[in-house]
Amino acid sequence: MTAEELYNRLKTIQPGAVLCTYSMEKVEQMLPIINEINELKKERDAVILAHSYVAPEIILGVADYDGDSFKLSQDATKVEAKTIVFSAVRFMGETAKILNPTKDVLIPGPLTGCSLADSITGAEVRALREKYPDHTFVCYINTTADVKANCDVCVTSSNVMKIVSSLENDKIVFVPDGLMGQNLIDEMKKRNIKKEIVLHSGCCYVHETYDSELINFFRSQNPGLKVVSHPECHPGVALLSDYVGSTGQMVTYIKDQPEGTPFLLLTECGLNARMQYEFPNKRFIGSCSMCKYMKSNSLENILETLRHPEAAQHVELDEATRVAAKKCIDAMFYYAAK
Repeated sequence: MTAEELYNRLKTIQPGAVLCTYSMEKVEQMLPIINEINELKKERDAVILAHSYVAPEIILGVADYDGDSFKLSQDATKVEAKTIVFSAVRFMGETAKILNPTKDVLIPGPLTGCSLADSITGAEVRALREKYPDHTFVCYINTTADVKANCDVCVTSSNVMKIVSSLENDKIVFVPDGLMGQNLIDEMKKRNIKKEIVLHSGCCYVHETYDSELINFFRSQNPGLKVVSHPECHPGVALLSDYVGSTGQMVTYIKDQPEGTPFLLLTECGLNARMQYEFPNKRFIGSCSMCKYMKSNSLENILETLRHPEAAQHVELDEATRVAAKKCIDAMFYYAAK
């Protein structure tokens, strides 16, 4: 890849964030790092999986697979390389390890947590199971392997409605995202699907900041605005949105809208940046809300991980937890395919 080729892909990104402002000079500084990463991938028999929320230069410069949590979960089952470098957060690396126990899974970012995944533990799920013994336990994919190991089925933002409505049991405990859970309850009422759903109180610190006043302000300034939000947002935000869906579903929705349509994306701004280079003839407005965990991933720490894998953050899981968590994820694949 040449500097000009990379610059032509990145130059359309102008989300208003310093981290995502690109000049030819900046691209020329990145290129030696990108080229070394791509060479080391071959030498180390490694692939890079990157979530849509990480920096654009990672997705465009070095990633072999990119997308939302569900797509990356599927991609993880197809990996043939012996090493997976997961440019995201730890719970996603754990999912890759659950599905690829013989592979070495490395996390490059120094901040590997997630406010949502860290809001509940496996021990708390076990306590809830004692309280609700007749309920099916559904966990969002944004959870640790220990939580998945104590639940019955995993879901993502793209398949939560399909899976929960398909479950034979009408009594559900949904963890950990209380906002997504309330959006799920509201949508089921609209569709006249009757389920008793018990919620937990976890949330994503990025998505919970959006509110209805923000939407009303941008609508008043931008005629024809399409508001596209993630189901981790408040129910009031979902109510005022033109479309609510996962990052992958948002991409499909945006793709189908006419050129020149103005969009307000209420999710982590990595997707905003991605949309700007994928759809340069559409207009994306609004401020940039960054996830400090996702944005701790960089070309530099990916390079360091490949240079010195012995010193990198390796994802390790005990076999009993991995096997139990895999049953939870396999159940997701089963119901999603029905």
